[in-house]
Amino acid sequence: MFYRNIIQQLEQWRLKSNRKPLIIRGARQVGKTTAVHEFAKQFSQYIYVNLEQQKYKHIFENYTDIHKIAEQLFFVNDQELRLKHDTLLFIDEIQEVPTAINFLRYFKEEIPELPVIAAGSMLETLLGKNIVFPVGRVEYFQLRPVSFEEFLGAIGETRALAELRHVPLNYFAHSKLLELFHTYALIGGMPEIVEEYAKHRDITSLKPIYNSLINSYLEDAEKYAKNATQLQLIRFTIKQVILHAGKRITFQGFGNSNYKSKEIGEVLRTLEKTHLLHLIYPTTGYSLPLIEDFKKAPRLQFLDSGLVNFQAGIQKEIIGTDDLNKVYQGTLIEHLVGQELLANQNLPLDKLHYWVREKNSSQAELDYVLQFHNKVVPIEVKSGAAGKIKSLQQYINQAPIDYGIRFYAGELQINTLKTNEGKTFHLLNLPYFLASQTEKYIEWFVDNRPKSTSHFIVNEPTIAYEKPTNKNVEIKKLNEINDKHQRILKLILGSPKKGKEIIEEHLGLTYQSRNKKLLIKPLLDLELIEWTIPENPKSKQQAYRITQKGKDAIKN
Repeated sequence: MFYRNIIQQLEQWRLKSNRKPLIIRGARQVGKTTAVHEFAKQFSQYIYVNLEQQKYKHIFENYTDIHKIAEQLFFVNDQELRLKHDTLLFIDEIQEVPTAINFLRYFKEEIPELPVIAAGSMLETLLGKNIVFPVGRVEYFQLRPVSFEEFLGAIGETRALAELRHVPLNYFAHSKLLELFHTYALIGGMPEIVEEYAKHRDITSLKPIYNSLINSYLEDAEKYAKNATQLQLIRFTIKQVILHAGKRITFQGFGNSNYKSKEIGEVLRTLEKTHLLHLIYPTTGYSLPLIEDFKKAPRLQFLDSGLVNFQAGIQKEIIGTDDLNKVYQGTLIEHLVGQELLANQNLPLDKLHYWVREKNSSQAELDYVLQFHNKVVPIEVKSGAAGKIKSLQQYINQAPIDYGIRFYAGELQINTLKTNEGKTFHLLNLPYFLASQTEKYIEWFVDNRPKSTSHFIVNEPTIAYEKPTNKNVEIKKLNEINDKHQRILKLILGSPKKGKEIIEEHLGLTYQSRNKKLLIKPLLDLELIEWTIPENPKSKQQAYRITQKGKDAIKN
């Protein structure tokens, strides 16, 4: 068992003076039971009640007095009732005895000193079935798949984990964290998959587990299908949802089927109650509150990107890429960033949002918008030059904010830019692997932002990540090259790269003659790099590779 961040939240819950019974929500197989078992090690006594077992069903179905129920549970498990203040009672699969949900309120009212946790995968499907949730007498946590942060801990990368949590990121940690993130992007965050990989480091051994997980979700459909026809529809929808994850959809004819909009809509909303997917409807506003427009097409967010990769057959494509934005037309990394943005959100009402321009004729769309304090922060997941983020610029032109976030394969940096309408704004460029740390970086940025001319934001102190002045200084000696030159050398150390890829995707600058002259030409002149096609310098296939002299420069 590896550490899950929800355990820290459980520790805080235990210490509350007004603690209520806790219901942990989440899809099947995300590790709810395992996390509680691990948390239970902090108690002197632990009572695990699985309501799929008849002996426990009998107690909740045949007793109505909460004290009698508690006495029976302690007796059956050979635990001492006098130590109930230091005993964790965990009621698992509580949906199997729906009336047990209402008993939770009486644990709060009559035995408040006993810490009680309940879990079930399909609790929301019980709504509308004469089941009353004890409003105000319980609280809720949401458990999601393993985050990249948790993944690093699971595979024993403690130093990398420490660097991930360090704000701002140290330059030297970028390459290794990006490499590890590619592995995480490949296998995903299902706990069983992560645990197997941590033990054997063999990706080929994971195929049976992927198959088993997907089949378990398909088999679960029997639990909430009303008839054989609906069962077939639900299973069809689950398969199509995995293949359409990260994309905007329409209900009518979903998955190239003949199913009607109403039929698909009902099934998708049922699956959403099981936490297998989220329907993310866009917002068209620029400030709080974030109001979803249910008339527009929603985007599908599936439970886990690793399952999507497996079912879509794109795992080999991930292994061979240097930028995740090139895989699956960019859908993979957009979906995974969304998964990471949700990773540390432990409340059931926490959800993702994205933005589209209100005009139907407009193509402007932002991958995500994030509520942070009293602001709505625009987020793009995109490679290339910072100045090419047109939708983000359109948003910032109208919004009461002068900064945005771009996730990409490059390194941490801040650009000071202008929109097409002349509004100055700052672009916080974060490598993909920092998505789960987004709120920490917004805090850091807001506290240390470059000075702004925008009238929306109060000026703040300048920081070290300001956009460089790029003065036209001719470089003639090795000791005159700067950090960007060194980054280029390290970048092409593994394999040749084209100039546009180096400057736009990895340095986040525009691919123009001035930048080529400042960044590429000095390295050529000093013979630190060379053309891959020296006989045809203007070839469209031209790339740059490092020379032995360049390798020696890195060592020194």
